[in-house]
Amino acid sequence: MGVAAEQGRIGVLLINLGTPDAPEAGAVRRYLKEFLSDPRVVEIPQLIWQPILRGLVLTTRPAKSAHAYQQVWRPDGSPLAAFTRGQAAALADAFGPGVIVDHAMRYGSPAIADRVRALKDAGCDRILLAPLYPQYCAATTATANDAAFAALGALRWQPAVRTLPPYYDDPAYIAALRAGVEAGLAALDFAPQAIVASFHGMPQRTADLGDPYHRQCLETARLLGAALGRDLVTSFQSRFGRAKWLEPATDATLRGLPARGISRVAVIAPGFSVDCLETLEEVAMQGRDAFLAAGGEHFAYLPCLNDSPVGVDMLKKLLRRELEGWLAPL
Repeated sequence: MGVAAEQGRIGVLLINLGTPDAPEAGAVRRYLKEFLSDPRVVEIPQLIWQPILRGLVLTTRPAKSAHAYQQVWRPDGSPLAAFTRGQAAALADAFGPGVIVDHAMRYGSPAIADRVRALKDAGCDRILLAPLYPQYCAATTATANDAAFAALGALRWQPAVRTLPPYYDDPAYIAALRAGVEAGLAALDFAPQAIVASFHGMPQRTADLGDPYHRQCLETARLLGAALGRDLVTSFQSRFGRAKWLEPATDATLRGLPARGISRVAVIAPGFSVDCLETLEEVAMQGRDAFLAAGGEHFAYLPCLNDSPVGVDMLKKLLRRELEGWLAPL
């Protein structure tokens, strides 16, 4: 651990995907419009995609998604927003008084551009951008950095900038996942026959074009399985649209397990830094229903690292490493 060097303050900006401001159709529509208009997310020419988005998607999906958000919404907001705020708060004093830890969302609020400017106005002449995606994908890590770089492009006096690299195979990350899974398993009243590691899906085209996301997900699952001493069943969730996506799909995997004699299952989501709609509603609720309807008997969803002490300690290690040379030794 160190203290900030004398020449200025240091900013650490935790970045996550984003969330609607409220579990209501109007708020969800605004969020989806921003999210699905990002060419990093939907790689279809905008002249073709925008009429589809505005004429079909934004007229049908917001009400359904709002209902899903209502199932997981907390008194302090969406789980993704609440846990990300919790991570930033837990890291507030981790690196000394000259380091400001803040958070932003790629879509929605607090906006990346607003928080970059706030850090600069607070005297930060160095900023570490920390997209909280263990596995690199252009649709997540790259677009978060894009938004930050665009904000920096509007500044006459730019701070020096670093970005947190993907940490899908980092020993600290794998150890934290192992600790979280083992604690979750110990709290269950049954012994799972299988552990399913569900990662967010991406179109197969992204892998074909050279995106490393698929390979990095598989490597995370391999390393975590080795750490736990058991193989994991790897799958991909949250398919959208008609294009071919990464397989096997999580919903199909869960429906198929009982026919293979697996009636007790635990599901984890190691690609998500915090729990959100996709883990709490899609997996913990819809996935559970699909598994039990197919003949399963016991289902458990084990939470993400979130703002747990284990998860925060892991982030401290990763961020401190990236801040080396900016933090003066004690």
